[in-house]
Amino acid sequence: MDFTPTAEQDALVDSVRRFRAREYDFEARRTVILSPDGMREAHWATFAELGWLGAGLSEAAGGYGGGPIETALICDEFGRGLVVEPFVAHVVALEALAALAPDARADNIAAMIAGEARLVLAHYEAAGRGDADHVETRAELHGTGFRLAGAKALVAGGAQAGGFLVSARDGAGISLFLVPADTPGLTVRRYRTLDNHRVADLDLDGVEVGGDALVGLRGGAMPGIARALDHGAVATCAEAVGAMDAALWITRDYLRTRQQFGTAIGQFQALQHRMADMLIELELSRSILYHALAVLMRDDPAERAIGVSAAKVKIADAAAVVGGQAIQLHGGIGVTEEHAIGHYYRRLYVIARSFGTVDTHLERYRALAFAS
Repeated sequence: MDFTPTAEQDALVDSVRRFRAREYDFEARRTVILSPDGMREAHWATFAELGWLGAGLSEAAGGYGGGPIETALICDEFGRGLVVEPFVAHVVALEALAALAPDARADNIAAMIAGEARLVLAHYEAAGRGDADHVETRAELHGTGFRLAGAKALVAGGAQAGGFLVSARDGAGISLFLVPADTPGLTVRRYRTLDNHRVADLDLDGVEVGGDALVGLRGGAMPGIARALDHGAVATCAEAVGAMDAALWITRDYLRTRQQFGTAIGQFQALQHRMADMLIELELSRSILYHALAVLMRDDPAERAIGVSAAKVKIADAAAVVGGQAIQLHGGIGVTEEHAIGHYYRRLYVIARSFGTVDTHLERYRALAFAS
């Protein structure tokens, strides 16, 4: 495979990198995470203006002609800067709409890419513990529409969303419904996670929606949801690779300057070996991310799922090694709120548990890779 980026991809990375340097240093980020919304509207407007919100969607689906690679390039840079705006949640919702009803939902897709609307997928439930097949939320026919009842947990981007793509079981299978955030009967509980991202839990108590709220075919949503979640998992893997890369070199610089016994501690061979271990984990993660991006663009759902789960497991393990070693090598200062390295560790910790845990993906890999 040729991993050389195109001129357009180089320009995309350069634009994100310049945004980070100009708008998203560590102190600027602290201001964002302490704000009431946990994001800056001006940043989201910049994402839209520069085309990032549609960079990973094909032209046929209403995007700018890119794909998973463009999304990964953006997320890699966002990981380096610990960007907290809900970009991955946006990507997942776009992929779900594009997979299930690109023509019927063209207006929603266009509004999301323009930064005028924010929709997110509300699929995972607390009892499922990251299992994408676990859906207890129910949808019943009610007149010409539907009535929804159930709960969704840890909805990424849910704290800032204007609407939710809610999955629910009905008599035909699993369907997807577009539910505005202000719909009567919908309770949105917003909160901040360990890594300073904003999420929400949803309670749906007899939420009534019209027939036009159905996204795609009734009972046929799960293939599109699974594809969207795989896109989200790979996007967070790319973000983790960027965060690990940044954490590695921040740690290297610290070891070069921290003095002990009259010399920089980076001169100690034992610490050099630990840095080497971190670098190996990073490069292994980068390689398996490339494989996940390759399978994500193929049509075989089983092959896609196997490749994504393999990447998720490996990168989650590597994130624990790199993040943990970065904290250990910094010592006590590494766990303070004022030092960046602790924020990288926390983001890596949350990414490892997003879009399914390691155990969930190991089980999916086993079931598909060794199916008789």
